Amino acid sequence: MFTEVLAENLQDLLHAEGQLVKALPKLVDAARSALLKQAFEQHLAETEEQVARLKQVFEQIGAKAKAKPCKGMAGLIEEGEEIIEEGAEKDDIPADLSLIAAAQKVEHYEISTYLSAKSLATRAGETQAAMLLGQSLLEEERADKILNRLACELMDEATSRKNRDANESEDEENADESDDEEAMAAADKTTETKEQARSSGRSAKKKSAR
Repeated sequence: MFTEVLAENLQDLLHAEGQLVKALPKLVDAARSALLKQAFEQHLAETEEQVARLKQVFEQIGAKAKAKPCKGMAGLIEEGEEIIEEGAEKDDIPADLSLIAAAQKVEHYEISTYLSAKSLATRAGETQAAMLLGQSLLEEERADKILNRLACELMDEATSRKNRDANESEDEENADESDDEEAMAAADKTTETKEQARSSGRSAKKKSAR
């Protein structure tokens, strides 16, 4: 019973991973950050290995490695493609953060699916299959952590830029205020000098009149 359900889950996983192998290169191309590109490229290589690993699991449980259409992954990939298109109009950091959010949805889907498959394999007494599925599960969890770390770094960078821009704007305002104050002081001094000149002129005229 457990083996039959496991085989159905594996068929779903096989199709999901196959879709992802085709989708990840698009994320690599769309990523602006070099580190994010590297993370997507690394996970593409892992996903290709996971496909091969799934076929090993099929052999272990004596089932045919036949993919069953995975509508869940298809929907996530479609959403990801929309995000890539929308990201073309965004600045680098917002665009990359959107890609990471889309990729993490995929990771969470895979993590839950591998977790279920591993549990079924364990209950079915398929120790080797459970070990192989556990290996893929660890890779998915690690990929999710990497994406989460990159997202935090990008958000920190965005905050730093915002604070730096705010400080530069404040410095410019202070400089403008200083220039205005200097101009006003110069104007006051000029006015004072003129008043002194007029006063001296009046005093000279009075002395001359005497």
